[in-house]
Amino acid sequence: MISAEQNDRITRTGPGTPAGALLRRYWQPVALREELEGERPLRPVKVLGQDLVLFRDEHGRLGLVDRDCPHRGADLAYGRLEDGGLRCPFHGWLFDVEGRLREAPAEPDDSPLLTRLRQRAYPVVERAGAIWGYLGPGEPPPFPALDPFVAPDSHVFAFKGWIECNWLQALEVGIDPAHASFLHRFFEDEDPSAAYGRQFRSASSGSSIPMTRVMREACRPRISVEPSEHGLRLTALREVDAGRLHVRITNLVFPQAFVIPLSQEMAIMQYHVPVDDTHNYWYAFFTSFGAPVDKATMRAQRLELYELPDYRPRKHRGNHWGFDPFEQRTRTYTGMGEDINVHDQWAIESQGPIQDRTREHLATSDRAISANRRLLNRAIDTVAAGGTPPGILDAEAAARLRGPVTVDGLCVPDGWQQYWRDVDARRRADCDWWVASGAPVGLVAPAASDTSAAPTASGAPDVAALAALAESAPRDR
Repeated sequence: MISAEQNDRITRTGPGTPAGALLRRYWQPVALREELEGERPLRPVKVLGQDLVLFRDEHGRLGLVDRDCPHRGADLAYGRLEDGGLRCPFHGWLFDVEGRLREAPAEPDDSPLLTRLRQRAYPVVERAGAIWGYLGPGEPPPFPALDPFVAPDSHVFAFKGWIECNWLQALEVGIDPAHASFLHRFFEDEDPSAAYGRQFRSASSGSSIPMTRVMREACRPRISVEPSEHGLRLTALREVDAGRLHVRITNLVFPQAFVIPLSQEMAIMQYHVPVDDTHNYWYAFFTSFGAPVDKATMRAQRLELYELPDYRPRKHRGNHWGFDPFEQRTRTYTGMGEDINVHDQWAIESQGPIQDRTREHLATSDRAISANRRLLNRAIDTVAAGGTPPGILDAEAAARLRGPVTVDGLCVPDGWQQYWRDVDARRRADCDWWVASGAPVGLVAPAASDTSAAPTASGAPDVAALAALAESAPRDR
């Protein structure tokens, strides 16, 4: 457990907070690309406690500006998209995508406001089906060449969902390998061939055994955590029988994302972006190493549980997350349906708006959560001291940062360290877009001489410190 002051330090992200200063050093997904489709490409968004307006002008340029007009504070979310910018309806002031005041119709033609006044604007780009903003100081960092940012648009699908709790507890469920054997337990298995787009329903690599069966029958994984160029690599080993070991490789992409396998050919990178201290959006990026993503199917599946235009869940605290006692006795461990997002949502929302970590007791299965909190505290200290936190790379290092590797498969126990490396290398060697990118097939050095952790230059993690974090007992700071 930690103190209330320490909990505030790592959870609160508004302007002027320690964690907020850290997260503002990274690109944040602020909307899906589809949210700016239609006749009026404008959306109010709230990120890290800041109220903003995202828009696209008639030339296709993106703008991200503060929501309150700098004249007298009127709401620019109701502005007019015209004449190359966003016009406030109060007095007709017109701002372009860079925040420059282009027109102030009620003022003299030579008004100094036209050269002196700017609305605060933020860098904004499109990547992987989402629109990203940078709310921090100075120039934004280059985008790393992670899988969803390298794959063609045909092979990436993006979606998001609203969560009514703090961002950190939402992230932590994704770096907790043990919970899948319980929270996502199904009492009956389905045909893996019908599992497209659904988590924990496909077969593990190298077998016809559904992941649901593995998770149900091997519920005490051996979990290890090690440093990686992205943040942390998690390994969960489950003994299926005397001759087979289930290997699951997942990742923390510091500071806000986890990466997990969806199927043998698809991986998920999921960001948790604070709206404010008690709400966040998850942004999931599904990347296919095989066929193009069937986006219509993926979107339809998710819209069964999320409502537009704000991507709010249909199951929530107000209707007890769809809890059904009969289902809990006969079909699922939670009694909350078959979509694991609902299971996760219950787990983290039921912890309260901001989890009270003064009352928790971490266990051995929480090793990654403990390591991440220590890394988070260290990065907060680094930023406060004027340093560069992990993952903020120069252009050359960002272009080299690939992956990360995700694997879910069965192998013989003796060779598991090399097995997952080989599975990922084969998948990339058979992937047309990966080969076309010119990147190496093997992202991680052979098991006998693993050198996957990067040196500390250019903002990469401090490997010695990360190793200490990863091997530490599950105590918290």
